[in-house]
Amino acid sequence: MEIRILGPLCATVNGGSIVPTAGKPRQVLALLALHPNRVLPVATLMEEIWGMELPQSAMTTLQTYIMQLRRCLGTAMGPDAPGNAKDVLATRHGGYLLQIPSDSVDVHAYERLVSAGQEAFEEGGDERAAQCFRQALALWQGTALVDVRLGPVLEIEVMRLEESRLVTVERRIDADLRLGRHTEVLAELADLVARHPQHEGLHAQAMVALYRSGRQAAALEVYRKMWRRLTEDLGVEPSPQLQRLHQAILSVDPELDVVAGPRRGSTFDRYAA
Repeated sequence: MEIRILGPLCATVNGGSIVPTAGKPRQVLALLALHPNRVLPVATLMEEIWGMELPQSAMTTLQTYIMQLRRCLGTAMGPDAPGNAKDVLATRHGGYLLQIPSDSVDVHAYERLVSAGQEAFEEGGDERAAQCFRQALALWQGTALVDVRLGPVLEIEVMRLEESRLVTVERRIDADLRLGRHTEVLAELADLVARHPQHEGLHAQAMVALYRSGRQAAALEVYRKMWRRLTEDLGVEPSPQLQRLHQAILSVDPELDVVAGPRRGSTFDRYAA
């Protein structure tokens, strides 16, 4: 079985789709796939589908959704499969679980690659870190579960994944900057700061990349726009890190041209106290 969550929901067995067309069974499948080999309590599945206002028929209806998913599984598995649908989508005391290898779900392959990239990043293996982060991000095919109605449980999961995706992009750019690829990331950073106008880490990266590309004035303009946005919209000053980076650019601090060194941190933390 292969399941993709990082984009439209896709689940196949032997090349055949097992994704139901009805909305609520899709929610059940997505939630089970996010936690393979782990029993999801009936209460959690019900909360995802109906929130806090459960219909009287909630238990019977949930069992119907499980039966529909098993029917899809059984059809795709075929009559000669070594197990059956009840072995894959199993009933346990108090809940259900999807018994499949974790790496058959793209989320878990993504998280394994991110973990490997972060370990390499912290050890100074910038090339390896950038490669792992790129492989992890390549698994994304759009917004997570973009074609699934999100209940309260899935909504939290999707928010977590999207935040992880942005952090991974930021760490990959950190690795690229430490490898001297400042010109290569300029266009990407221009798009990112436009889409995340209050994200100081991305703005710090854009400032450093522009400065190293010989565009000091453009780097200072990135800071000026963010300063105005923060002070006018939120009534706050940029962080001390960003202010120190701004001063370093103004004073043409030679440390800005140091690509990598013994201090293995993010671009944003380069000017931490």
